[in-house]
Amino acid sequence: MAKKIIMCVDDEKVVLTSLVGQLNNTFGNKFTYEQFTSPEEAWEFIDEVYSEGLNVDLIICDWLMPRMRGDEFMIRVHKRFPDVQLIMLSGQADAESVERARTEAKMFKFIAKPWDKDELMNEVRSALNIAS
Repeated sequence: MAKKIIMCVDDEKVVLTSLVGQLNNTFGNKFTYEQFTSPEEAWEFIDEVYSEGLNVDLIICDWLMPRMRGDEFMIRVHKRFPDVQLIMLSGQADAESVERARTEAKMFKFIAKPWDKDELMNEVRSALNIAS
């Protein structure tokens, strides 16, 4: 059976490196971690994964990115792949965008940047329904 896939989407490479490092330190090789610097790049990967008969299990996404905001990306993902769990990380998202992601994308959780590692890892566990 294929490993669960966690995608991380943020236009800042340093954030992606930190996020994937924390996920890897916490969960090791239990998951496949994919990182993308744009929603467009992430969308291509999602299409590819699903065309191969696999699933994306969780997307951790920034809000403020060039060309497409995180809430718009999440809504698009949810409409096509409603089983993907979604967590938004942002230091700049406005309340309206967060609420829009909650209602229209069924976002699992919003976490403010800078995030608390333990809080984020606990939310990942909850989103993927795995024990501590």
